Amino acid sequence: MDEVKQLVTDIKNRNLKPIYFLMGEEPYYIDKISDFIEENVLTEEERGFNQMVLYGRDVTVEDIVGNAKRFPMMAEYQVVIIKEAQDLSRTIEKLASYAENPQPTTVLVVNYKYKKIDKRKALFKAIKKTGVVYESKKLYENQVADWIRRVLSPKSYSITPKAAQMLVEFLGTDLSKINNELDKLQIILPKESQITPEHIEENIGISKDFNNFELRKAVGERNAVKAYRIVNYFADNPKENPMVVTVSLLFNFFSQLLHFHGLNDKSPRNVASALKVNPYFVNEYITAARNYPMKKVSMVVATLRTFDVKSKGVGANAVPQGDLLRELLSIILN
Repeated sequence: MDEVKQLVTDIKNRNLKPIYFLMGEEPYYIDKISDFIEENVLTEEERGFNQMVLYGRDVTVEDIVGNAKRFPMMAEYQVVIIKEAQDLSRTIEKLASYAENPQPTTVLVVNYKYKKIDKRKALFKAIKKTGVVYESKKLYENQVADWIRRVLSPKSYSITPKAAQMLVEFLGTDLSKINNELDKLQIILPKESQITPEHIEENIGISKDFNNFELRKAVGERNAVKAYRIVNYFADNPKENPMVVTVSLLFNFFSQLLHFHGLNDKSPRNVASALKVNPYFVNEYITAARNYPMKKVSMVVATLRTFDVKSKGVGANAVPQGDLLRELLSIILN
């Protein structure tokens, strides 16, 4: 995020580079940087003659170079944006000769999503000398809640840890999807609001009571009544609550619990750091560790591996998801 801020600051200050090669698994920041360049380098009057957007599936590298070598008309720069450039992955290396000596009055923006160019080859080395190569890496799941808070803070919004975790569990690590939902909430809620689980449930449709976050908590507390109530809800709504996701999240929880048992320093600060969890959730692990000795945790982890395979249809084709979940729960809680 700091690298993105620096890029934006440089662009605002007109410290422009002739090539911006934006690549990587996470498309959110690729789109953000590209859109910022598209909207801010040229004035509205200059864009008509000096800004073009091309798509990788429709052009060749030779077309890109030909357009990039043009001179701007009545403007200091021209902007050439290539979207979906990953469609040119087989020939993109041909851009190296242009990158070695780019047109100084052209700002060429290459959006190369979900892939990376080979850093050992000529194209990467040439762009590093004359332009910018930005790699947008996917966040790990345990990093997304903090990302949500950082995105909201400058906009005068905050979010409770549980609400952030609900978004992560429902939407995964797709930052664009999460940002879209946050945008909706910011339209509805006034500035200085704190986004709560109730806001998530009312406006996004994620149940604050029947979700994997609450199931994990109930299992950790050995609250069988609550855990079975949630699992029965999942059984009645299998499309919104796929078993493979539930098993994966429980597996991560018990794997972390195994790690917890092995810690010498079980202070809240060290637990949060070692397990890479928000300090808000540390008490859940402390409670679960009391309820599940290390030997039991090891057995549960092995059981979850078995049910992970079953959740994907191996050896359990005819068994309804709800029955598998109830069977899994009975093994964990007994």
